[in-house]
Amino acid sequence: MKDNVRPKGNLLQTLQRGMEALTHVADSPDGLSVAQLADKLQVDRAIAYRIVATLEADAFVWRAANGNIFLGSAVLALVSSLEPQLRSIVEPELNKLAEETRATAFLSVARGMDAVAILVAESNSGLIRVGYRVGSRHPLTRGAAGIAILAGRAERPEDSDEVRAARRDGYSITRGQLQRGAVGIAAPLRLSGKRLVALEASIGVVALDDLDTEMAAPLLMNCAAQISQGFGGTSKLNNLKTV
Repeated sequence: MKDNVRPKGNLLQTLQRGMEALTHVADSPDGLSVAQLADKLQVDRAIAYRIVATLEADAFVWRAANGNIFLGSAVLALVSSLEPQLRSIVEPELNKLAEETRATAFLSVARGMDAVAILVAESNSGLIRVGYRVGSRHPLTRGAAGIAILAGRAERPEDSDEVRAARRDGYSITRGQLQRGAVGIAAPLRLSGKRLVALEASIGVVALDDLDTEMAAPLLMNCAAQISQGFGGTSKLNNLKTV
C-alpha cells in the first residue's frame, strides 16, 4: 500500500489531508500558496500540489492569478445544504434563549460581506419587539451579529476595536447601529470543527434599551456552547464556554 493512502487508525490519510487542506484554506482570508499549504500539512510540496489539483478538479478550491488557493464553489454548495440542518438544531435553543432574555433571539450567517438572519425567535413575554426578521441583512462591520462573526475569524491587522473587544470578551455588544434604541449582543459559533465545511455564524439577542446585557451574556455564551457541541463542533473562541 502506498504511503499516501495508508490508514491512520481508522482514518484514510489521503482523505484526511484533503479535509485538513480545506480547513487551512478556509482559515486564510488572503488565500494560501502551495508552499504555505505544504508547511501547514507538513508534507512535501509535490504532495501538496497533488492535493490542490484534486480539490481544484471538483471545484473545492480555485487558484488566483498570483497562485494563492481559495475555497471554491463546491464548498458553497455544501454550505447551502448545511443551513437546513443548522436550523433544526438551533431552533429549540434559540427559543429558550429568547424566553430567558425576554428579547428577540437570532441566528445569523455570513454571506459575502453581509450578515444574514436565517432564524429568529421571539419572546412571548417581551413588551416591545424589535424589527429583526428572517432575511434581515446588514454589513458584517455593523451590528452585533456581524461583528461577532468577524471576531470568530483569525486576527487581522485591520480589525476594528469592536472586533478585537468581541474576540477578547467572547461576544459583541452594539447599541443603536441598526435600529435606534436597539441593543444587540451576539457570540460567534464554530459549527463544524475539523469537518469538510465550516459555516461562519453567530447567535444573539436584540431588544430595546431595557436589555440587561450583564444577564444576557452568560445565557448567550451557554447557548452558543450548547449549539456548537450539538452540531459536533467546538466553541469558536477559547473563552466561549458554559458558565
